[in-house]
Amino acid sequence: MEGDRAPGFPVRTCVAFRFRGVEQAESSRIWSLLRGLAEARDKGDYAALVGLEKILAFNLSGHVLHSIFWNNLSPDGGDRPDGELAAAIDEHFGSFDAFAGQASTATKTVQGSGWGVLAWEPLGGRLIVEQVYDHHGNVGQGSTPILVFDAWEHAYYLQYRNVRPDCVDRLWNLVDWADVTARFTAARAAGPAIPGLR
Repeated sequence: MEGDRAPGFPVRTCVAFRFRGVEQAESSRIWSLLRGLAEARDKGDYAALVGLEKILAFNLSGHVLHSIFWNNLSPDGGDRPDGELAAAIDEHFGSFDAFAGQASTATKTVQGSGWGVLAWEPLGGRLIVEQVYDHHGNVGQGSTPILVFDAWEHAYYLQYRNVRPDCVDRLWNLVDWADVTARFTAARAAGPAIPGLR
């Protein structure tokens, strides 16, 4: 077991297991919920829409965050970003170490299950760290996640038992900064989510 923990994140067991199971389940639930919403509308059962929409938000947000998470990781990752992303981190957090400390703490201290997220906030035109509860609570409207760390227990329990901080610390060794930089560039280029605000 210790060998699985030593170099970094337990890619061969935990990530592969979760990718197959979680992504497939979320995708199936999303399609089922979309059909359920259509059926409720067709029947005029608008009261049913509220509960279905909440469950859809949970599953759709989970799917989006998991998709970003898988692409944010690489066995060749680690180190630090450079270029415009590095400059933006320095501008908005003071230093990479200050950013990493804030992002790690946000991830490690999620109550229950959730995510630590580095996001581009278009109205302020800045990077922010968000602590996301479950998959969709406590998120700034319009913010675009560009780096996410999974803090759900099933993300780390197989290798790290109940020691979430150890898993989070090791995730930094796998961050694919090219992927994060591409997401940062695209989010920044998109501009504000609401035209006219800035």
